[in-house]
Amino acid sequence: MKRGLRRALFGAVLAATSVAAASCGGGDGDGVTSGTIDEGVRAGVDEQLGGNTTGSGAAAPATEAKTMADLEEIWAAERAAVVEKIKANGWGIDAAGTTVTGPEGFTIDLSKCPAGWSNTEGLTDTEIKIGHTTAQSGTLADSGNIGKVMSVLFEDPDTVYADATGKTRRVNFIVSDDGYDPARTIPLVDELIDSERVFAAVTHGSPSIMKTYDKLNQRCIPQPVSQSGHPAWGDPVNHPWTTGAMMAYNTEAVLWGAFVEGRLEELSADDGKVTVASLVMNNDFGKSYDGGFRAFLAQFPGRDKIEYVTETIEPSAPTVKDPMTTLASQGPEVFIAMTAGISCTQTITEVAENGMKEAVEYLFMPSTCKASSTVGKEKVGGDGSASGGWWIIGGGQKDIASPHFDDDPYISWARDLLTDKGIDYKSSGQFGLGFFHAWATDQALRIASQLDGGLTRVNLIVALRSMDMTHPMLLPGIKFNMNGNADPYYVEGTDISRYDHTKQAWVQEGAIIELSGQSDPCVWDQAAGSCT
Repeated sequence: MKRGLRRALFGAVLAATSVAAASCGGGDGDGVTSGTIDEGVRAGVDEQLGGNTTGSGAAAPATEAKTMADLEEIWAAERAAVVEKIKANGWGIDAAGTTVTGPEGFTIDLSKCPAGWSNTEGLTDTEIKIGHTTAQSGTLADSGNIGKVMSVLFEDPDTVYADATGKTRRVNFIVSDDGYDPARTIPLVDELIDSERVFAAVTHGSPSIMKTYDKLNQRCIPQPVSQSGHPAWGDPVNHPWTTGAMMAYNTEAVLWGAFVEGRLEELSADDGKVTVASLVMNNDFGKSYDGGFRAFLAQFPGRDKIEYVTETIEPSAPTVKDPMTTLASQGPEVFIAMTAGISCTQTITEVAENGMKEAVEYLFMPSTCKASSTVGKEKVGGDGSASGGWWIIGGGQKDIASPHFDDDPYISWARDLLTDKGIDYKSSGQFGLGFFHAWATDQALRIASQLDGGLTRVNLIVALRSMDMTHPMLLPGIKFNMNGNADPYYVEGTDISRYDHTKQAWVQEGAIIELSGQSDPCVWDQAAGSCT
């Protein structure tokens, strides 16, 4: 990331100064390789902090939409603007059919695609065949509800794609269960691309996407709106066919560091030291968080004041009790959960039971566990007070079950869509994330369908790399845009929120942080576990 993340996260609430640093204390995570700091993100925060959170990365004004009709009108105008921009610049496939161009130097050399590659494979006059791998079983099975939402949306009678060539298509969405196990994802993706011959493959989970994005890019098959915030998806040069959608995990990690930095004097008042403890999921997902946090901490001039201790859990771990007991024994001032799914709920419960709730000054959930269905009283038990006071760098996403959004036109529509299918929208926070991903995929397909030649794989990628729209599942003031090679991340803004168990909702603290365009592309070094 480019120039970025250094001070004051809350405007008036926080005024952070330099980065925090790690003299790594014990714990299973000590062998995890540190990542690199995105200097764009650091500088972007500096630019926004002079008493407010606006600057060169300032967000667009909030929409005044009151109804779904208002939103549809806004999106239609935004799609038309993207289509016009692409056509005016002549982006897309050249006359020779060998080169694709897009914004800010984005290019694809189609001569490197395999023999027999087709720009329209997976398309008929009436169908768009899209494959999806996700977890529908195992400890992270709740993630499968993202795909369930996408299926519901694509099955909706109103979801049709009018093509510039006169065709009208619907999506045939093929979902396969990989149990959040990349070893299962690989053959499933092979089946989708070799047997089903899908137009595009939507994949879930950092480890699974990491194991398949080389092949999909070598085969020149779109992997749009991947369901993970791993920074590696921001690599338009080496992996032009893969895009992510969520705020990058290493950006979130840098914001955690800046939070600690801004409270350093307070936290170290007793003995001049601050212990930050983290529970890290032992896979590419958790390591991207941990590496980003270590990289941020490593640059802090006051590194002797910080001790960073970690414990890891396997994605399939049935409980977090043992590692959380070990972390509690370290007496941390700050705790960060770098995990996902049911382990987030388990962590909240363990913290309430092992004394950390009273002893630790600041407790952080990851953005992946923002939904109230993960932290609400139905999951943590009792009056829900176990979740009260937890903090989150929330990635700007709205919680579909939160009472804060009862009057939101899109969320009302989304709730009704699920309810009509007999689905309780409060039963899983992944439903909200499902609409986040589904909306982006839907809009990209609509834009691509209106480009010259209609919907093709190339037009879908050019549309994805050129989008600039108002996302209904993001808080007002957070942009959703991408700009070729210069800006490969859709979301670079976030809220910082605290959970109010009496309201059963996350309550935003201070202003939105918006860093649109500040993040550098990421060429991921698998061995080093960092961007290069």
